[in-house]
Amino acid sequence: MRKPIEEILDERILLLDGGFGTMVQGYGLDEAAYRGERFRDWERQLRGCNDLLALTCPDVVRETHEKSLAAGADILETDSFNANAVSLADYGLEGCAYEIARAAAGVARAAADTFTARNPLKPRFVAGSIGPTNRTLSMSADVNDPAARDITFAEMCAAYREQVRGLLDGGADLLLIETVFDTLNAKAALAAVDDECRTRGIRTPVMISGTLSDASGRTLSGQTVEAFYASVAHARPLSVGLNCAYGAKQLLPYLERLAAVAETRISTHPNAGLPNIMARSVEADANVAADCAEYMWRGLVDIIGGCCGTTPEHIFELAKIAGDYAPRRLPAPRHITVLSGLEPLRIVPEANFVNIGERTNVAGSAKFARLIREGDYDEALTVARAQVDAGAQLVDVCMDDGLIDGPQAMRHFLNLMASEPEIARVPVMIDSSKWEVLEAGLQVVQGKSVVNSISLKEGEGTFLERAATIRRYGAAAVVMLFDERGQADTYARKIEVAERAYRLLTEAGFPPEEIVFDPNVLAVATGIEAHDRYALDFIEATRWIKEHLPHAKVSGGVSNLSFAFRGNNVVREAMHSVFLYHAIAAGMDMGIVNPQLLQVYSDIEPALLERVEDVVLCRRADAAERLIDYAQHLRTDTAAEGAAHEEAWRTRPLPERIEYALLRGVTDHIETDTLEAYRELGDPMQVIDRLLMRAMARVGELFGQGKMFLPQVVKSARVMKRAVGVLTPYIEQNAAGRKSAGKVIVATVKGDVHDIGKNIVAVVMACNGYEIRDLGVMVEAQRIVDEAAAWGADAICLSGLITPSLDEMIHVVEEAERRSLHIPFIIGGATTSDLHTAVKIAPCTAAPVIHSRDASENNRILAALLGPDREIYVAEVQARQQRLRDDYLRRERLRDLIPVADARRNRRPRPASQIAPAAHTGRLVFPDFDIADVEPFIDWNFFFPAWGLKGRCPDLFDHPERGDEARKLFDDAQALLHRIADERLLTLQGVVGIYPAVSRGDDILLTDAKGRRHTLPMLRNQTRGAENLCLSDFIADRRDGATDYIGAFALTAGIGLQELCDKFRSEGDDYSAIMAKLLADRLTEAFAEVVHSFVRRQMWGYETAEAPTPQQVIAGEYRGRRMAFGYPASPDHSLKREIFDLLAVEQTTRMRLTENWMISPGEALCGLFFSDAHYFSVGQIDAEQLRDYAERRGLAVETVEKIIPRDVGR
Repeated sequence: MRKPIEEILDERILLLDGGFGTMVQGYGLDEAAYRGERFRDWERQLRGCNDLLALTCPDVVRETHEKSLAAGADILETDSFNANAVSLADYGLEGCAYEIARAAAGVARAAADTFTARNPLKPRFVAGSIGPTNRTLSMSADVNDPAARDITFAEMCAAYREQVRGLLDGGADLLLIETVFDTLNAKAALAAVDDECRTRGIRTPVMISGTLSDASGRTLSGQTVEAFYASVAHARPLSVGLNCAYGAKQLLPYLERLAAVAETRISTHPNAGLPNIMARSVEADANVAADCAEYMWRGLVDIIGGCCGTTPEHIFELAKIAGDYAPRRLPAPRHITVLSGLEPLRIVPEANFVNIGERTNVAGSAKFARLIREGDYDEALTVARAQVDAGAQLVDVCMDDGLIDGPQAMRHFLNLMASEPEIARVPVMIDSSKWEVLEAGLQVVQGKSVVNSISLKEGEGTFLERAATIRRYGAAAVVMLFDERGQADTYARKIEVAERAYRLLTEAGFPPEEIVFDPNVLAVATGIEAHDRYALDFIEATRWIKEHLPHAKVSGGVSNLSFAFRGNNVVREAMHSVFLYHAIAAGMDMGIVNPQLLQVYSDIEPALLERVEDVVLCRRADAAERLIDYAQHLRTDTAAEGAAHEEAWRTRPLPERIEYALLRGVTDHIETDTLEAYRELGDPMQVIDRLLMRAMARVGELFGQGKMFLPQVVKSARVMKRAVGVLTPYIEQNAAGRKSAGKVIVATVKGDVHDIGKNIVAVVMACNGYEIRDLGVMVEAQRIVDEAAAWGADAICLSGLITPSLDEMIHVVEEAERRSLHIPFIIGGATTSDLHTAVKIAPCTAAPVIHSRDASENNRILAALLGPDREIYVAEVQARQQRLRDDYLRRERLRDLIPVADARRNRRPRPASQIAPAAHTGRLVFPDFDIADVEPFIDWNFFFPAWGLKGRCPDLFDHPERGDEARKLFDDAQALLHRIADERLLTLQGVVGIYPAVSRGDDILLTDAKGRRHTLPMLRNQTRGAENLCLSDFIADRRDGATDYIGAFALTAGIGLQELCDKFRSEGDDYSAIMAKLLADRLTEAFAEVVHSFVRRQMWGYETAEAPTPQQVIAGEYRGRRMAFGYPASPDHSLKREIFDLLAVEQTTRMRLTENWMISPGEALCGLFFSDAHYFSVGQIDAEQLRDYAERRGLAVETVEKIIPRDVGR
């Protein structure tokens, strides 16, 4: 009898097999092979459904398994990654899910048993592969409805259970839930495994493996590695690991993070390096093994194998070295309570106290209840966000109200919370007295939440049943101290019920660190003698629980304590602070508390403190009466004393006022007081060191003593930030000491991330004696004006590359005019022009606004503006601008456009006979493209003009005047380019997709992999005598009944550029910084050409002749065109959002889209691929087409006018 896999893992590292899909591709199976005889007449294409091969080509599947086993694999993954009804529905095979799963396990079982029989000392295991499906439970597929979900937890669980049943019936030894991008999907799979195993009366080992979507180390659904582990650890899996996404080298830091928190074994099966698409190869076998050896040497793994791109050769290389290393030693149980949202929350003594936000509770917040009843969930979401901003580390959500559908409201609101990363980063406390509401919440939370609550009120059977269900969903539980006799309201009853509940839960396998007792915070000082000990009994019961029930936690609803003093916030705040001070000292870990009703313990007025402590600690028989009398006195004088108190602290000495503001989080006067301190001390750093830092040190001291709580500390930090902010201009002013030709602010405006031109201008101006303050990119108008005013700038240079930047420049100038800041503006950037500056920007201010074409002209403009003949120069500029405005208005009146209806009648849609069928549809991600494959496609003709060297390559090198400088510049560029490649200083990332498409008038309709229709509205040229083209003309008309195809792309060569440029600038090397920016720009264009070539030849497949040379590609000598948004044929930048969502760009790469639809990093492109098209310009459009386009885009006309100005610059 073979040893259990757990025992073998104690002895040695086990090898998982390689990428099944990679090996299958090597067979070159066609559609007929996939169909086999049984599915010969199936109505849908089946090629690509690898799971089906277990039925139609079992010999091929077995042969791939045997190759892996021969290479040394200990564990075979079954050919069942998508063998579930959800995924198979794409092929119409959902009814075959069980059969396919069982067959896949059976084929693997037979192969494994054969090899085990040959060598019983090396038993082989079968792992039933369970993929993530093509649906997600934590994210909405509808950008307009973030709460919507394509599938329910129950439906997902049912599909997974059928798959599990098939795998177990087919002979799987263990189950591998892999490539987890959404942890809630994995929790559904785990629940399905649990349900099936309970039915069978068995326990099957489970491996869980997540996949990361970007370099921040998060899953697609947003969780960190640590949060992911916390969310699935409840299943007590055989292992938790990571697979896919990265090569072995890139995965190492994330495995280290996982190993730091995991109490299970760890697995990993990375890709075989990062694919070299142009060479159609992956990293060498030995290189992968060397990188994986690092895992083993560091003691990080127990199970190791390969994912995409790996072959039996990779496994063989691993087999040669795996025996040299011991498996990871399992750590001793830590019993640390860890909850999670998108990020983990460790509840440890060092945390002092975990604050649970209470305002998203319909029973505790009238405002929140009203919003939920009215269905105003967006506004209700702001309540949750405000709590997190105020320092809540857990958010309590309760929907118990007779007028609310509790389960539906809980699901909807928690789904909305999941769509907001700043809220979703913290765990959720699902709060209800109704079990169906609690379970509804559990089914939509991907992280490790807390259920509030369960109790023994309905007996032990119900208590344990519900605890088991909570455990099934991976949550912790608040246990209210109730039993069949009712509420535990005395110390003796509290410890009796707590001890019984703890014993029942731990004996049933519930982890003690996930039991959170609520000993019932009850109202005191009510005038009823029986209530006098309620607070003290809670505190003493807390102390007993911490001493006698190891690892359990204690929580409570603090506001209940002061119920008798509603309306008297002074007393309530003092009661809460006193109670928390003593309860935390006794061991209370967390609590539901309103941070607005807390006072700093040490600042409670002595007479009030004495009376409150008498009540809380039950120190006097007349304590309640004394506090009630004192409270009545406070109530009578509340308004007057409040005003007097406000008046009093404002009359204190300045240092005390600043300390008061910081301790209490009061922002009202901090700027005034800080500036007063600056005037007194004369040095902004003295204000920080002597006043602000001392006050913050006091905050830290009180927090450490338990006399301040986290929400109060958060408010203090905000006050500190404002104080430092008001000093910043003076700090910077003191740093400047040299005389200059003038002070110039330079900035790329809000919404725009381009800065090549700006940086060149800044360097040139600095070299000419101007003092430069570069505010960077994405700079708000107010900040530009504030900085200019505070610094005393002589001029402001605004830069922008995209069309929306033109409107933002107008906004900056208007803000300066509003603030009466009449200093000159210089306007520059690719989309700017003399005409637009004269017509749109200059009229907004009395100050000079001048367009600059390049850096050298900038110096001439500045010299004229700041020189002795300024008035003459400004007059000349303004006269020229007036002439431009007059000419423009004249042309506008004479504009020659044909009506859009006439332009559409000229449409010639693409004939169906010209359609180029796509070989492969769907999406492909390039996480790290090799620069070496891109370099040959760089078009250097656009490189030299940026440096002021006009001419075409290579003729420019022979130019009698500019040749030497051009050659030197080219040599420097080559040297830096090689350094960038060798040291991997820049990362090239991209996403492409091919989709079925048709045209409908001026719209392009494409269908994604899930069958959803996406509409891309386009604009049509209206110029009289032109072809009146629209991009939709290059897609077959849907009325012809044929399906055409379209490609989409987003890519960049700018990942890492900002850090590289910052490094160069910190070293005083502005030349290299500018060079790096220009090279990244050229690499991006070249990358686009290489990817387009790959799409034409490999994905779409219509380019089958000999591949064009790089020179031919640069010259556009190939079939097809790529049309980037923002360019003449498709001038609407905002369509990038549609493509980013379609391709999941922000989830799979580090590219981001600004609110003005600019891609960050700025060296990026996004647009569409057409198999047959040619370039053209939409040009001017009339108001009719603008209104029609706005309607088709679902936008206001005013918004579209800002996106695509129809009256200037085209």
